[in-house]
Amino acid sequence: MKQLVAYITAGFPDKIFSLDLVSALKEAGVDKLELGIPFSDPVADGPIIEVANLHALQNGFKMETLFEISSIVAPTIETYWMGYFNPFYHKGMETFAQKATEFGVKGFIIPDLPHEEATPYIPLMNQYNISLISFVAPTHSKERIATVVKDAKGFIYLVAYAGITGAHASEDLSKTIQTIKEQSNTPLFVGFGVNEKTAKERVRGVDGVIVGSAFVEVLLNESLSGSEKIASIAQKARIIKEKINA
Repeated sequence: MKQLVAYITAGFPDKIFSLDLVSALKEAGVDKLELGIPFSDPVADGPIIEVANLHALQNGFKMETLFEISSIVAPTIETYWMGYFNPFYHKGMETFAQKATEFGVKGFIIPDLPHEEATPYIPLMNQYNISLISFVAPTHSKERIATVVKDAKGFIYLVAYAGITGAHASEDLSKTIQTIKEQSNTPLFVGFGVNEKTAKERVRGVDGVIVGSAFVEVLLNESLSGSEKIASIAQKARIIKEKINA
């Protein structure tokens, strides 16, 4: 069974909404959850998630919001914290690792932390049994891929194209996928630009897809009520889960 990983911006528009949304996503067949940590300069994300980040911060998001949500949802669905390195650095990687262990969060997804700079934190992550998710891009050489995925844990995040989330670019990933599979047995998921239209194609040769902008876009639709937003996102999740396993 191919897996569906869902990204949502934690605490947007508020904590209760996030909890209700996670419950609906789980019911719709989502296997893993990325809880996005709002940040003022999300360099790897496109305009949709960037706007959601800014709205969450304007609404008063605090790190405690992330921790409160995680304490409730992490025991019910495999949960990862997705964020930029600045908050992890300032609060302390060990503090985050301790909190993650306390709540049952499985790992961290930090897109602006290069492999070489992440390596010194691996012993700490291992100490707390936390996965630091490895990123691979189609522009990486075979040698680079071998280095990055050698000790990958949790899952490997294959970026579908060089760019930002939410775009609709497309690249032939078959050679990259083959190289990764030759080097690692860790589950491989494709992210960036995955939605109802692209999911079936993007899941070829991999173990699942990561969907973010397609869900967050609904959260920004002010013509919908809160319950309508949740229902719409859950329906998108059902369709994508069905398509990747058709």
